[in-house]
Amino acid sequence: MAPLVVIAMVVSTAGELPGRKKSSEGVAFLGFDRNEYPGDAALSALRRTFSFAAYWLNTPPGASANSWTGKREIVRRAGFGFLLLFNGRPDRELRESSNAADLGRSDAKTAVAAAKREGFPKGSVLFLDQEEGGLMLPEQKTYIYAWVDGVNGSGYRAGIYCSGIAAPAGNASIVTANDLRENAAGRHIAFWVANDSCPPSPGCSYPERHPLPSDTETRFATVWQYAQSPRRGDFARGCTNYASDGNCYPPGLAADKIFVDLDSATSPDPSRGR
Repeated sequence: MAPLVVIAMVVSTAGELPGRKKSSEGVAFLGFDRNEYPGDAALSALRRTFSFAAYWLNTPPGASANSWTGKREIVRRAGFGFLLLFNGRPDRELRESSNAADLGRSDAKTAVAAAKREGFPKGSVLFLDQEEGGLMLPEQKTYIYAWVDGVNGSGYRAGIYCSGIAAPAGNASIVTANDLRENAAGRHIAFWVANDSCPPSPGCSYPERHPLPSDTETRFATVWQYAQSPRRGDFARGCTNYASDGNCYPPGLAADKIFVDLDSATSPDPSRGR
């Protein structure tokens, strides 16, 4: 996943499932996301730490192809839950378009078709990847809500990945997730928020008390991306536990250079994709 522009783990002990930890407020499950499929051989090592994996339904930002295509059954058999992700449109494309709503509806159909083709059941949550943040512009909201309506009307459920960090908005500040939620007009949307600032993020770490989405100011989120690879020098400058090259490597995979973004969720299968 590309780093957000300004704009939603773990040492296991005996008797516990990998990637699962109780806290005072509930149970947290750890997952990872990355643009490139890590390879079949890495899944076993990743499963020792993570409960779920993000799974791209179309070409990730900056990539020329989607290497996750056709991998659902392999990932499922390895024991992972899913976090389904669809790469949305940047504002530049929306402004160049004559109708952002039409683009939103068309992309919703594409996302649903990809989910069906990959074998994900009805009721699965599809997250729209919104890489830009701050106050959403009118065409961005038009596109996003048209996409949400299209997915929710298909038998699948809509979610959005967006920033959970306050960004300047005139003389004030705004959090993208809050802006989208407050203007959703009753729409049902699941939120996966990105906030890699330390604090509240523990950085590239797998703490004894796993982080929960409710540890952030966006307490309504069901998924929290708390670390990104590479480490962002602006928001995550206070995080000192990344590797020397700035990336975040899971236990046992640093030598293979398989870096990841870290996520926590209230479910081992946040998209209900199993």
